[in-house]
Amino acid sequence: MPQLSPLAPAAFPDLPAIEGVRFAATAAGVRYKDRTDVMLALLDPGSTVAGVFTRSATRSAAVRDCEAKLGGDASGGAAILVNSGNSNAFTGRAGDESVRRICAAVARLADLPQERVFTASTGVIGERLPDDRITACLDTLKSGLSPDGIGMAARAIMTTDTFPKGATRTVEIDGQPVRIAGIAKGSGMIAPDMATMLVYIFTDARIAQPLLQEMLRDLTDRSFNCITVDGDTSTSDTLLLAATGRSAGITARGGPFEEALGAVMLDLAHQVVRDGEGATKFIEIAVTGADSDADARRVAMSVANSPLVKTAAAGEDPNWGRIVMAVGKAGARADRDRLSIRFGDILVAKDGWVAETYTEAEGAAYMKRPELRIGVDMGLGSGAATVWTCDLTHAYITINADYRS
Repeated sequence: MPQLSPLAPAAFPDLPAIEGVRFAATAAGVRYKDRTDVMLALLDPGSTVAGVFTRSATRSAAVRDCEAKLGGDASGGAAILVNSGNSNAFTGRAGDESVRRICAAVARLADLPQERVFTASTGVIGERLPDDRITACLDTLKSGLSPDGIGMAARAIMTTDTFPKGATRTVEIDGQPVRIAGIAKGSGMIAPDMATMLVYIFTDARIAQPLLQEMLRDLTDRSFNCITVDGDTSTSDTLLLAATGRSAGITARGGPFEEALGAVMLDLAHQVVRDGEGATKFIEIAVTGADSDADARRVAMSVANSPLVKTAAAGEDPNWGRIVMAVGKAGARADRDRLSIRFGDILVAKDGWVAETYTEAEGAAYMKRPELRIGVDMGLGSGAATVWTCDLTHAYITINADYRS
């Protein structure tokens, strides 16, 4: 495993068992040696599944297959199988056939229709998936299924990740505890347009698929669609949300369940940024005062994806001129004489010029923090957006230059 990110959480959270779903993981040897690389989640009958996926024009065979299966009959249960090490993307008809063979084998194993088997693959693009290694270990996966296996599943889906990612919340609905637990993988090729890396969230709530899908899509826009590590959108980004229906029912938007689900998703999204390849800084960019929320998002993402801004953060250089540059190239309306910039609570620039109270020493001291907040006030309207990113270090180049070595 790569060296642990300095931004990693202290420990993997204690994720609760979700009634109605069991997990298993094993080593299939798809690419890695001496580690698990395949996980299986088996959902009981009555479970509903929602999903959002990459919008990449070169999305993988598994993504296309999953998209086509959403909204199907939930009466017979469902299965989710994920492999790491090979993305099965840009593999032509051979990749499509691999997905079909895996789905057919899992369907036989779990006594499910193939339409209720969802797969995902993550890893190297353009190499044929050795699906025979995956189907050969299905009996091992079945025998290892456990309600407490979600932590093993989180580790099996990792690629260049330095730590497994998990989050959970529990809320009370109609006097019943409703549990939500999620896992994610992601470290590089992160600029979601769904989308997100690979994320799997499970709840014992009872909720109809159309409502689950609507909720997931909106919450994704506020979490995973607001992060970036390197500006590259994966061919395999997949987020599946499964509700087993074993606890209280959710029949409307809003309320404590949606709030808790949003918190789980934002927690996982932040963990992905904290595990950005080579990252040493977690950076929040908050844009206010834009003509519209859409313009604010354009500006925030322009700052977040700027290699010059990100390398300045890595070097702990308070080079606020690079932020001005990124604002100017974003494509949103900007007025130099109304623009202001802050590092945390420090006013850096205002009304088209460096603030009279700002000192370089103050900015340099702030940039030494592991968590940074860049504030940009456009001074034009009420549009606002917040996104999260990390710095760009020499380690990012090393990791990606050696990725297939």
